[in-house]
Formats: sequence, structure tokens, C-alpha cells
Amino acid sequence: MSTNDYLAVFIGSKTSPRMQAWMALSDAERGPKQQEGIAAWKAWMAKQGPSVVAMGGPLGKTKTIGPDGIADIGNNMSAFMVVRAESHEAAAKMFENHPHFTIFPGDSVEVMPVMPIPAG
Repeated sequence: MSTNDYLAVFIGSKTSPRMQAWMALSDAERGPKQQEGIAAWKAWMAKQGPSVVAMGGPLGKTKTIGPDGIADIGNNMSAFMVVRAESHEAAAKMFENHPHFTIFPGDSVEVMPVMPIPAG
């Protein structure tokens, strides 16, 4: 990966008011919103496609591993992808008004540079 690569982590709390409202929708209400969100996500991908280095995907259950062993934990990370941009700011701007939080009940997208591994 180049130094112009950025990790985008999609954040979404399972207990947020937006998620609770989403889950309270009937299947008949949620279905059209899901289709709208999927269409908007595909349109976003078509626009950003050449800048997407790794599509990534949804994230599942989390385990933490440390000096005390392995344990199940929870966090608010829901998906990830890697994008390439001219700058950190440009990478962040790619996610303005993203369907993750404008249509779906996600909270935000966090974008950080993928740093090179130091030569040793």
C-alpha cells in the first residue's frame, strides 16, 4: 500500500437511537429504505471506484487478545475499506454525505492514513 492509502472504518452503535428506530421499522417500511441505501451505496462506489484500493466489507464479532488471554468484546466498528487519495482531507471528503449515515443508521466514517512499516 502506498502512503496515499487511507483506512475508512464505518462506525455504528447497535444501541443508538437511530439504530433502534431503524430496527423498530416493519419489514415493509425497512425494505424500501434498504433498497434506497443499497442503490445509493452502489452509486457512491461507481463515483469513487478508481479510488477504492480494497473493498473491505462488514465486520463480525470481535475478540481481544492481550497478556490476560483472549476475550469476546464489542465495539462500534461495522465495516471497513481502503481508499487512495491525494491527502487525508481528500480521503475524508470522499465520505461526506455517505449512505452509511444519510440513509442507513450508521453513526460516522473514520478515516486514517495507512502508514508505511518502518525500515528496520
